[in-house]
Amino acid sequence: MSSQVRGGTRWKRFALVMVPSIAATAAVGVGLAQGALAASFSVSGQDFKVSADKLDGDDLLQYGSVAKGKGLDGKEAAHPVTISGFRRAEITNMCQSLVTPIPGLGAITMKLQTGNKGTPAVASNIYLDVAELDTDAEFKDLDIGVAVADAADKDHPTAPQANTVANGALFSQRAKKAVLTNVRQKAWATTAGTFTLPNLKLRLLSGDQPCYQDEK
Repeated sequence: MSSQVRGGTRWKRFALVMVPSIAATAAVGVGLAQGALAASFSVSGQDFKVSADKLDGDDLLQYGSVAKGKGLDGKEAAHPVTISGFRRAEITNMCQSLVTPIPGLGAITMKLQTGNKGTPAVASNIYLDVAELDTDAEFKDLDIGVAVADAADKDHPTAPQANTVANGALFSQRAKKAVLTNVRQKAWATTAGTFTLPNLKLRLLSGDQPCYQDEK
């Protein structure tokens, strides 16, 4: 059963929870070509924080899954996630951070910043394994309650596990347009066909210096 909304839909502090599928594996690796990141990057055993002033995305697809990998202790771990995919997304003032404890050095923060000098970062066929999301959201042509296999049409031919037997009837939602503002997100993995990062800054910082602090 599907519910369709035509026009705009605003949800304050949008947080989506879906029934997870049986398996997913976060891809690891980074490729760089002609100033665009042929992106496939994730963090084994750790989630990371992402913030942005705005994400303007086309052809949103969201469905539940499970991210699997080894934790910092070397043991296998599984994490329920919402996979959020966009055929194309422009991201303004994006920050990504990972805080890792290093024996003998204490906490070290890896922080990446881009898209903050008038030119947004641009990603194609981007998929995020999201654990938490706080944002102001506006959707256009929203369709809730469709099977993943039906939702992953020509706009999402590379959606992770979207067309497998296990996920064939899994609940999902899609929208032709999604605009997220004041984004605060924790994720386990990000993959993309290409990811263009203008004015990229990557820093290793001492101590705990994430993109944002958790609310108390």
